[in-house]
Amino acid sequence: MLDQSQTPILSALQASSRRPHAAFYAPGHKRGQGASSRLRNLLGAAALAVDLPELPELDNLFAPEGVILEAQELAAEAFGAERTYFLTNGSTCGIEAAILATCGPGDKIIVPRNAHRSVIAGLVLSGAMPIFVAPEYSPELGLALGVKAEAIAATLSHHPDTRAVLLVSPTYHGICSDVGAIAALAHLHGIPLLIDEAHGPHFAFHPDLPIPALELGADLVVQSTHKVLGALSQAAMLHTRGDRVDRDRLQAALQLTQSTSPNSLLLASLDAARHQVAIEGKALLSDTLALAQHMRRELATVPGLRVVDKPAVTAFSSASDLDLTRLTVDVSGLGLTGLEADEILHEELGVTVELPELRHLTLIVSLGNTDEDGQRCVAGFQSLVKSHAKQHAAIEVWPQPAPITDTSFTLPVVSPHEAFFAPTETVGAKAAVGRISADTVSAYPPGIPAIVAGEVIGEGAIAHLTAIKQQGGYVTGGDAPEAFRVLA
Repeated sequence: MLDQSQTPILSALQASSRRPHAAFYAPGHKRGQGASSRLRNLLGAAALAVDLPELPELDNLFAPEGVILEAQELAAEAFGAERTYFLTNGSTCGIEAAILATCGPGDKIIVPRNAHRSVIAGLVLSGAMPIFVAPEYSPELGLALGVKAEAIAATLSHHPDTRAVLLVSPTYHGICSDVGAIAALAHLHGIPLLIDEAHGPHFAFHPDLPIPALELGADLVVQSTHKVLGALSQAAMLHTRGDRVDRDRLQAALQLTQSTSPNSLLLASLDAARHQVAIEGKALLSDTLALAQHMRRELATVPGLRVVDKPAVTAFSSASDLDLTRLTVDVSGLGLTGLEADEILHEELGVTVELPELRHLTLIVSLGNTDEDGQRCVAGFQSLVKSHAKQHAAIEVWPQPAPITDTSFTLPVVSPHEAFFAPTETVGAKAAVGRISADTVSAYPPGIPAIVAGEVIGEGAIAHLTAIKQQGGYVTGGDAPEAFRVLA
């Protein structure tokens, strides 16, 4: 057992910042001495003093032998991994590296349709060919759930040359797939299971939370430590177990996707977040769960609101569990879209949520929230209902695009890599139907690609993108939905 009370990076950074010396190295502000007064007033002298490069005593992220290695070993033990890698480019670089480490040009990888855009970036970089599997979808809840193990089994049967399986578990809404069953299927075929567990870094530290993917058999897991735990934004971790992922290739892939100038504050925050959750995690998360459950009960009594609960989710075979610190509130019964409700809550009522969608608002309740936060949130929703609910029937919500509701597995016509580098032209929406997209096009919310580069553009996807934009969301990917960049 390692001593989890230690903070190797944090302690070394503090000592290095206090060492009297003339600094002739980057960054140019020289421990804050040359920083803008406005920046110094915002961040404080202490933060600027520890914005240091990879000095000898601070180790090297890409070939760690000192304090970074010690901190990563402590994290591996705390999170249940064999090896842990610190990430300063967010979970995005970890997902990209995971795909690069397991797939090359033309290799097949099973990917859920609700994958993050970082997965598409990994496909472009690696040249891999995705086999898209749709998560189960509940029209009643209006949510994509988990991916069925049967869907993975069928896909592997049709594509036995698949090199890896990638899952998103939990989803943004806290819904977990049956990772154990899917890990067994992947391993039966001799391939690794990669998990985008960006929203589940806290699972290992409380028995009332879902079982972590590593414990269920995943080979590689990427977590956004900053999303729920106490790290700074953009600080994340990648964990591995077993030998199905080549560690040398993974290390090489991380050197491709990470900055060669990793921010020392981010590394220190990972060290500190691990220390905090290893030492105090169960107590802190007990308080967090109690607050979330109190808010869930209070919000469920507000007329017109529906709070998604565990029984409603786990009634579906694809969903094994629900993270109870994640609150998803259906506001369509108020005659408002989630986007409209979000704007009112944020601008008028002092409550800001994580994810607004056409029908839902999703809140992250974490160890940083207080009872006062919970009271303000409940009061804000009560005021929303009292002052802004519309009298007519519940709003008609535009259906999800075809790629989400389709239960079959699909391959793009060409790989995202090939589409990225192909000659293109821009055409209007009508002319784009039936053409191959050169861009990955996503509507925010929720940020899930409606069209992936290399796929044929369908009328349903265009209608979905148009509806979200009309209701206050925005679309990324060329000039969509008015015009699309297609393969020439």
